[in-house]
Amino acid sequence: MAETQTAPLRIAVIRGDGIGPELVDSSLEVLGAVAEATGAQIDVHDEPGGAAVYRETGRPLHEGALDRLREADGVLKGPVGLPDVRRPDGTEGGLLGGELRIGLDTYANVRPVRLRQGVTGPTRHAPGQIDYVIVRENTEGLYLSRGNGVATPHAASDQMLITRVGTERVVRYAFELARHRDGAPRDGARRVTCVDKSNVLRSFALFRRVFDEVAAEYPDVEADHLYADAAAHALVVEPDRFDVVVMENFLGDILSDLGAGTVGGLGMCGSGNIGTDAAYFEPIHGSAPTIAGKGLANPLSQLLSLAMLLDHSGRREGAELVERAIGSALEDGAITILPTGSPEGGTAAVTAAVVERVRA
Repeated sequence: MAETQTAPLRIAVIRGDGIGPELVDSSLEVLGAVAEATGAQIDVHDEPGGAAVYRETGRPLHEGALDRLREADGVLKGPVGLPDVRRPDGTEGGLLGGELRIGLDTYANVRPVRLRQGVTGPTRHAPGQIDYVIVRENTEGLYLSRGNGVATPHAASDQMLITRVGTERVVRYAFELARHRDGAPRDGARRVTCVDKSNVLRSFALFRRVFDEVAAEYPDVEADHLYADAAAHALVVEPDRFDVVVMENFLGDILSDLGAGTVGGLGMCGSGNIGTDAAYFEPIHGSAPTIAGKGLANPLSQLLSLAMLLDHSGRREGAELVERAIGSALEDGAITILPTGSPEGGTAAVTAAVVERVRA
């Protein structure tokens, strides 16, 4: 059944650095197969961004890029950054997290963590037992201090800012998401878990207080609390208790990587950065320049991000095609992830397997 939308889907693409262009090329090949299968019209335009642009211009994006990205129905972004491209203060140049998240006000960083059939995780859990979503506040928290900290040769200070407005909107996003999920694998309960360190820091105490206020508006969804250190333990030992997990920016960055480690690695996790007027989708890992150009990168993170983009843009049929194709290829062994994190046969083999199943 073809998609009902008649207007073209307008996608902006940021190819990025390192393995980024290879992953984006893989996703565009799959997107082409989706367009053929569904009859969808898709317009793609490139928007340069990342370390290469910073090296040339001193800025990670060209003038007017944010306006152009805002006009797109969705943005597909590859990993960016190169370790040798640095700002005068020593931090990495060309990173786009602050530029895009703040510039587009994409306040919810949505990171599904799912152990899939055909993938062996390093813990004792089986596929079906790990299936939750981390919702990470994306525009404030400790990372709002990016580039604004105070430093001398002998000391440095970065401040963490948590606001009522910022917390309320991301917590509400988490509860709305839980309403549309099937609940935690263990008991089927729709549950949102608040992760914080409110026992230590006033900023986190505010985060928890606002969480509880919003939770009262959702009596059909269970509200849960864990301190961040306890959550790190529980995400490994009992991940089946989790459905949706919401937290501050810095904590979300750390714990989503921990979660990825339980489901086959960073290459198995896509993500979306969602705002009211804009959204972009990307893998949760870096640009891996040491393997760039060798065809070794696992493109599944980028392909799963593509599926999220299609779903968010109202192309549910296309999103399901990509998800089913990935699941089928993993389950029947057409895609095998090696202990190194690279797929057997490399990037091209994964792309071909997914394209074949989209077209089937």
